[in-house]
Parts: sequence; C-alpha cells; structure tokens
Amino acid sequence: DTLWDLAIAEVEKRENPDDDDDDVKPGEVWEKSILFMGNKNGGKTTIILRCLEREESPKPTLALEYTFGRRARRHNTPKDVAHFWELGGGTSLVELIRIPVTVHNIRSFAVVLVLDLSKPNELWTTMESLLQVTRNHVNKILTKLEKTNPQVAAEIKQRMWNNLQRDHPDSALVDPFPIPLVIIGSKYDIFHEFGSEMRKIISKTLRFVSHYYGASLVFTSKSEALLLKVRALINHLAFGYDKSKSISVDPSKPLFIPAGLDSMSQIGPPPASDSDLGKMRANTPLELWKKVFEKTFPPKSFSDLQDTKDPAQDSQYAEYEVDVMRAQKNQ
Repeated sequence: DTLWDLAIAEVEKRENPDDDDDDVKPGEVWEKSILFMGNKNGGKTTIILRCLEREESPKPTLALEYTFGRRARRHNTPKDVAHFWELGGGTSLVELIRIPVTVHNIRSFAVVLVLDLSKPNELWTTMESLLQVTRNHVNKILTKLEKTNPQVAAEIKQRMWNNLQRDHPDSALVDPFPIPLVIIGSKYDIFHEFGSEMRKIISKTLRFVSHYYGASLVFTSKSEALLLKVRALINHLAFGYDKSKSISVDPSKPLFIPAGLDSMSQIGPPPASDSDLGKMRANTPLELWKKVFEKTFPPKSFSDLQDTKDPAQDSQYAEYEVDVMRAQKNQ
C-alpha cells in the first residue's frame, strides 16, 4: 500500500468506528444549522467567532455568510457538525433567509436573534420584521411537510411546546416560535449606562417577547463571563450540550432566562400607568407591549434602517477586472 492508501484507510476507520460503540451508530454524525440575524453592527460575527473559539477580528458581514464548527463527543467518534449562517444588513436583506432554511433541514434548524441594546429605537422594528419573515417562511415549509411527511410536521409542532411544562399557567397566552429561538441582547456594557427606568422598560419588554415566543433570552457584552453564558446556549443548540439551568431575572444585572423558565406573573404588566394602558387600543398582548415600548422609544422610520452604503464601493471587495468592466458599463 502507498502512504495515500494507508491515510485513506485510517480516515475511513475514524469516520466509521467499530460497531461496539453503543451511543453513536457507525458513521452517524449530529448535524445542526443555526441562523444568526439582527441589528446591523450588533455583534453577531463576534458571537459566532467566540462560539467557534476562533481568534480573529470580525469583519462586516455582506449579505449572507456561512461558516461551520465541528466537535467530537468523545475520543475516536465522528465529529458533529454545526452550520452557522449569518444574515448581514439588519432588516434590509431579510428575504435571503429562504436560502439556509429549507424543507430538508427544518428539523435541525434554530434561529438566534441578536438585538443591539444600545439602540432601543431600532429594537422593536428589527425584531418584528426579522421574526415575522422567518416565521412566515417556516410556516410555508411546515404546510408543505404536512402533505409530504405529516409525522415530521407534527413532531416539529409538538416540539414548540416542549419548553413549557404541561400545566404552565401561560399556555393559552403564548405563541411559541415554530423552531428553537434564542434572543441575545448585545452591548450590555452601553445599556448598563442607561437610566434605571429605561433599562427596566427594555428588560421587561424583552422578557415578555421571549416568553411569548418560547425563546431563551440572554444579555451579553465583550465581557468573558457573559460570552461564556452565550456560548453555553449556542452549544446546546449546535452540539446538543447540556442546557444551563441557571436563571437571572434581576433587572440590575444581565438577564439570562432559558426558554420556558419565565412566566407572565413574574414579568408583570407592561410598564405604563393604568390610565395610559386604558387609552391604548390593542387586539393582542403583543400589540399592547409594542405600543407601550414605542411610546418611550419611538421607532426610527424604516428608510433610516435601510442599508444605503453600496458594498460594490467597498475596498475589501475590490476585483480589478470586474471593476474595470463596471466602470466601462457606467460610462
């Protein structure tokens, strides 16, 4: 045998361990996909690099970017794979989510929404538009699945409720997201400088939204201790590591609330006076919280959130032949 033959045989042996391994079937690999989306410059890339333990400085994300991570559960077992997709451009390119989320991987897909706590006026608009488009797309996939594979569709729908205990008092008040969702509040260090009343409104609102969607909520910054908590949550989604049981709901500290561990009674009513609440017309609790939140933090107009910079002018994507042709065309 040549050296290459021996190398190939060795790799095949590693990828297909002997049958005496009980947990992992020969050659079986755990594969998960996670889509990161959220505010522009909100810290998505930094979080992904930290989760993959990569020491590199983050660059601005253009459109939709892909990377992956691999971990071995034990020595000599095949490495599990996690696919990380990242949507750039805030809410301006939201239609691109159709590319990573498909019928084939919907069972093993999760969404991470990164919201920049230092920009409360963009917070609700960003969250609402990204979650709405994602939910509509996932629901279309589930409708297709109900025809082709009703068992899988039923399993996904059932799984949405798994985080809430059977007799949870809020079962009738929530509307879980169709696939696992984590909401990360980034730039906690800047948020921490806000007045206590502002912090209280933002924290309470995000607790309500997370609980309503059956999502986990965590606040983070560049601090190592906070990034470790985020990593634990992402590793649970990506590689099936154990879920963290810790919880922190103190508004003076960074929030950390795994899915299903909060309740409406602990969150309390929207932070507004009774007379204000009486004047607000809302058909659903979500709408009421939106109105209360936007009274304090009026949303920026949607055109302000659109990406105005042309990536073709960005020097990091310069390509001489393409640029020359383009200049000629423009001329």
